[in-house]
Amino acid sequence: MSAQDEASGRTLILGGVRSGKSRLAEQLARASGLPVTYVATATASDQEMGARIAAHRQRRPADWGLIEEPLALAAVLESCCGPGRCVLVECLTLWLANLLWAEEAGRLQRELDALDALLPVLPGQVIFVGNEVNMGVIPVNELARRYGDLAGSLHQRIAAQAQRVVLTVAGLPLVLKGPPLAGVA
Repeated sequence: MSAQDEASGRTLILGGVRSGKSRLAEQLARASGLPVTYVATATASDQEMGARIAAHRQRRPADWGLIEEPLALAAVLESCCGPGRCVLVECLTLWLANLLWAEEAGRLQRELDALDALLPVLPGQVIFVGNEVNMGVIPVNELARRYGDLAGSLHQRIAAQAQRVVLTVAGLPLVLKGPPLAGVA
């Protein structure tokens, strides 16, 4: 991958909870040398989630931009992506969960369609982070199965368009697609 491709590509980082995917994404964003905008999809729905969000905030450099948007991801990406910029999206699976719970008829499909339409034309560097949720037992309830199916399909669509796909396990990155990682420990 050339420096030009690296500066205008898409990376998908997948992993389980506490696998190191967020830290890797942050390292890649810092290593890009570009101005970074962090798009946060999480909401502080309880005290524990609030603590997770606070830990992420403390790790981020002060000069990074921040957009907190739990639902309208495509609209945010359209407004903040651009040549010579790096956008880090944390996290796709929380975004999906927010949409599932939004209780607005048709919103989930509209948002997925909007993201699918935008992916091929996104300018700049975009790093997507998502939880790999489908490596265990098949859930017994319909909502959990639907969530897993949606996450798996979304990850596959982004991976197909990404220049690099990385799986993180125990803090170790495994490059599934694209060039080896450089500039990260």
